Order: sequence, then C-alpha cells, then structure tokens
Amino acid sequence: MASGVISAENVGLIFQTGDGAVEALSKISLSVAEGEFVSLIGPSGCGKTTLLRSIANLEHPTSGKLMVNGLSAEQARLARAYGYVFQAPALLPWRTVEANVRLPLEIMGLDDIAGRVARNLALVNLKGFEKKFPWQLSGGMQQRVSIARALAFDPKLLLMDEPFGALDEIVRDKLNQQLLELWARTNKTIVFVTHSIPEAVFLSTKIVVMSPRPGRIIDVIDVGLPKNRNLDIRESPEFLKIAHRVREGLKAGHSYED
Repeated sequence: MASGVISAENVGLIFQTGDGAVEALSKISLSVAEGEFVSLIGPSGCGKTTLLRSIANLEHPTSGKLMVNGLSAEQARLARAYGYVFQAPALLPWRTVEANVRLPLEIMGLDDIAGRVARNLALVNLKGFEKKFPWQLSGGMQQRVSIARALAFDPKLLLMDEPFGALDEIVRDKLNQQLLELWARTNKTIVFVTHSIPEAVFLSTKIVVMSPRPGRIIDVIDVGLPKNRNLDIRESPEFLKIAHRVREGLKAGHSYED
C-alpha cells in the first residue's frame, strides 16, 4: 500500500451533553493511502461527519490515535494539510466568485493569488463566472465554487462532507462525473461522506461502511472499478455486486450488537 495519508487506530469519541455522555465513535481503525478516493457511508447519525471533522481537527477524539500526513490532526490543521468542503457551499454572498475563492489565500498570505484563483476556477469549469455573485449561480455551481476554494492553496487531502446531498439527481450525476475528472487530474486524496450507495460506488476506490451510533466500521470494501468511469458503469454487474455488498453491510450494521 502507498504511504498513509490518514491513519486511525481505535479512535473513539464521546460527547458530554446536558443529558449525559453520548458515544459517537467507537474503535475506529482505518488507513487511507495517498491518491485514494474513500467514501464513508452509513445511516444518519452514525458518525460519518464526526469522523471527517475529527480528521480535520474540528472534533477531538477522546481515545485512540489519529494521524494525518504523519502529524497529529491538530498539527495537520495548522500546517493546512487539507481542504474542507461542507454540506452547504458556505459562500460569502457579498463577495464575487473569484473573491470567495481568493479568501483563504488572502488569509494565508500566499503569492500568485490571481493565478491560483484562475487555475482552480478552470479546474471546476467555472471560467467566465469570476465576477458573478453566489446568488446568481445554481446550487451545483455554488458547490463547485466551494470546491475551488478548498483546492485554492493546493492541499494534498480534500475532505468532503456530503457536498451534493441537497442537489437533484441530474445535477448530482453531473457533479459526480466532474469530481472524478478533477480527482484524476489532481491526484488528490479524497475522503467523502455520503448517504447514497450509487454515489459511493461510482466515486470510490474504497468504501467504509459504518454502523448506527456509536459509529463503528462494519466493512471496508475495495471497489476495484477502473479509475476512468462514466455513468454507464452503474449498470454493470461489477457495480451492482459492490452496491449489494454495501447494502448488506448497512443492513448488518443496523442489527450490530457489541
């Protein structure tokens, strides 16, 4: 296996609430290699987003060990080792498309800001929309701006929290295809949260199936489909076989008892 970008060993996370302790993650052990596209899938509330946020050092595990690019999650955050794409685009409405993409570059004080913005807008097929405001764009286009912003400082790792979940199926299919093309061009390592079995199988090199809370890993599936894929592959026997395994893992997870 290629050098690890993410390494989790027996990671657990317990939230303290007014009603007592809530165990969100339990005994999570996972390795993500450089250049992989890994999808986290499971029922609502299973801890997919909590695990992603833990990798990003936005949540803090209470047990186990979590490393990102050989650093602690906190060190990786401070080193700007990843870009993060949220469920909603989270664009500033008073800034143009190019100004939104430029924002992290300004905060970091990086050079060649104009060149970085232009390259990344071209990467997500938004050349020509630089002067538009978010409210002038469709939901899918806004999310592509969000992806360009996350890529603007050229992180090796891209964390994506169900970025297409609110979009209609046709737009989602198109963005899935464009995301695969972007991944092929950039060779980023991507960790992607989704509720959609077809989306997980279509995008991924590896699928991590999680149980209901507390989130555990039920199955890790090496997809094995060609890296260059189009939407027609979803009708293939290989695709359907993998989707069936994911579905069976989700069923098993619902009956999981420690």
